[in-house]
Amino acid sequence: MKLPLLHQDPHLLVVDKPADLLTVPDRHDPDLPNLKQLLSEQYGPVIPVHRLDRPTTGLLVFARTPEAHRGLSMQFEARDVEKVYLALVDGVPDPDEATIDEPIAPHPSKVGQMLVSHRGGKFARTDYKVMERLGKFSLVGVQIFTGRTHQIRVHLAYIGHPLLVDPFYGKRSEFFLSELKGRHYNKGKHEEERPLLSRVPLHASRLGFTHPVTGEWLHFAAELPKDMRAMVRQLGKWG
Repeated sequence: MKLPLLHQDPHLLVVDKPADLLTVPDRHDPDLPNLKQLLSEQYGPVIPVHRLDRPTTGLLVFARTPEAHRGLSMQFEARDVEKVYLALVDGVPDPDEATIDEPIAPHPSKVGQMLVSHRGGKFARTDYKVMERLGKFSLVGVQIFTGRTHQIRVHLAYIGHPLLVDPFYGKRSEFFLSELKGRHYNKGKHEEERPLLSRVPLHASRLGFTHPVTGEWLHFAAELPKDMRAMVRQLGKWG
């Protein structure tokens, strides 16, 4: 797999992660394809600094030395990095721009899921802004200042606007064109409808940090992946 590399130097790599690819090896099945392994095979050993969920696309930085890893990790822990995402959500948040400041904790009965909890939840802050109204849906820009598991998905669902596709926190696990077209949708007699989108529509679109060795501020941007661009077009047309 040829990975879209945005930056390479002796200290770090910045890559635009494709969908359905793990950031690091899976604990239960280490043979599953993952970004750490693929980068190491192509560029030599790398050390993960942060992660994206398997379905999420977008920008990740990997360190190539222990010193660079230490410097980058300190910035992430101190929240001195810029992390901006784009998400497709149900509905249009009101107001158009706001801060969600709600603690997040593991779900007490659903393994792997999180929820807003004021009993033992960890501080989490998410800022959002409506970027484009798409009928009954919208494209939202999100900046996070903490890195809790599923933070964006949990916070947007909490305010009533879950991601368009989200089997954990949303209304559906796939999105079909027939939902948009309604009675105007015509399917062939023996045709099985294929989903327009079958993953969480979340993309890490911007990443900024200070180079751990040179001290230079680095800023990267990655355009929406093909499936999310197609979804925006369809929602704009039929939404």
